[in-house]
Amino acid sequence: MRKKDNNGGEALSEEEKSNICDLRCVANRNLIDLQKENPDLLIFPQSLGQHRDGIEKPTIFSLDDEKITTYNIMGFIGRNSAQLTIFSRFAKDDNNDYFLHYLLQKVFSINILDFDQSPNKENIWDFLLYLFPYYLKKAYSQGLYKAYRKEKHNDANVKGTIDVKRHIKKNIPFLGNVAYTTREHSCNNYLTQLVRHTIEHIKSHRFGASVLANDSEVRDIVSKFNFVTQNTYNRNSRNKIILNNLKPITHPYYTEYRMLQKICLRILRRDKITFGKEEDRIYGLLFDGAWLWEEYLNTLLKHSFIHPENKTGKNRQYLFENSTSPSFQHIYPDFISKIKPIKVGDAKYIPLGSQKEYTENSERATSIYYKTITYMYRFNSTEGFLLFPNPETSHFEEYKIIGTAGLLKKIGLAIPQSVKTFEDFNKLMNKNENEFKNLLK
Repeated sequence: MRKKDNNGGEALSEEEKSNICDLRCVANRNLIDLQKENPDLLIFPQSLGQHRDGIEKPTIFSLDDEKITTYNIMGFIGRNSAQLTIFSRFAKDDNNDYFLHYLLQKVFSINILDFDQSPNKENIWDFLLYLFPYYLKKAYSQGLYKAYRKEKHNDANVKGTIDVKRHIKKNIPFLGNVAYTTREHSCNNYLTQLVRHTIEHIKSHRFGASVLANDSEVRDIVSKFNFVTQNTYNRNSRNKIILNNLKPITHPYYTEYRMLQKICLRILRRDKITFGKEEDRIYGLLFDGAWLWEEYLNTLLKHSFIHPENKTGKNRQYLFENSTSPSFQHIYPDFISKIKPIKVGDAKYIPLGSQKEYTENSERATSIYYKTITYMYRFNSTEGFLLFPNPETSHFEEYKIIGTAGLLKKIGLAIPQSVKTFEDFNKLMNKNENEFKNLLK
């Protein structure tokens, strides 16, 4: 099945009702529980539930006997014979999800203009290629991974354990060499070899060269991994290398390599992950659209706005002061202007193009309106923004808060709907982004 995100509830066809039985165990469940129980399910961002940011609360979709309702989650999930792809509601059609590819390229700093999707091919696993350079750089920030490995030698400089069986086999009659083994701390190990195999696999992809070559830092890191594995890399040993990496690394220092290892395995085992024979296994690759949208907006607004990060604590703000603590109750507005008068903005990956009224105590009213107005009050601001994607045209609405000088503005970034190529989509998005930034001024 293929569905758009935020579909508002869509009736199931008779065929869909019979095919979705395997996915009922996925419906109506939050992301963090699914991720804990299913190691073959990759969900981004990876820090679900660690920062009390609410990202882990949404469900992928809800389901009853008659309809399926999707939310902000995009990507691919499967179990047994059932497979569900949730694509962006801004896609021209369900085979050309330019908007999701554009967000991923911006957030993970990749620029591929020659991308085009094949109408008859499932491309959801290609998104992993966008993630590879990002996590490669994060892992390499801790240096090249080193591990102990057993090395076999046969020479006169004995410095390890003599291998009697191999010595008899290789060195009779005796000519001066001795067969022995050593345990060495080396950069050439099962994990760096996995990264090398992944690099070679990506090179063979239709836009793999762009993924690995458009960033000088990535090019340098790739050359380092090529150098340390040059004497042992063998295309035919790929399956063996994959088997050696099925157990996640637990090294207390090389923590960033855990995610890189997982992504490399997903890239190299793509067909086995998607169409494996293990019954009832849930697999997939999912992106939280709200997180992607917020991170994308930060790439546009970072020169004029502060972007507090609840994942790192950077630019943390506080709501109260009291006698026992200089600061109390930390908060993370999405965007705070760097210059005065201060403006605060909230990223919303939901359709806000039409005016809607919600009951006073509804969760929707709290998340859309009340939270931003609270931030306005906290920063003594008279301007608040709700920033959202809008199909085809820009959007601007202004609401005056009664009895105050406060203005709450809805600003929609126009997302092209009728372009024929990804390159045309990029050009139009660049134009629309400039218009969007002008509306913020």
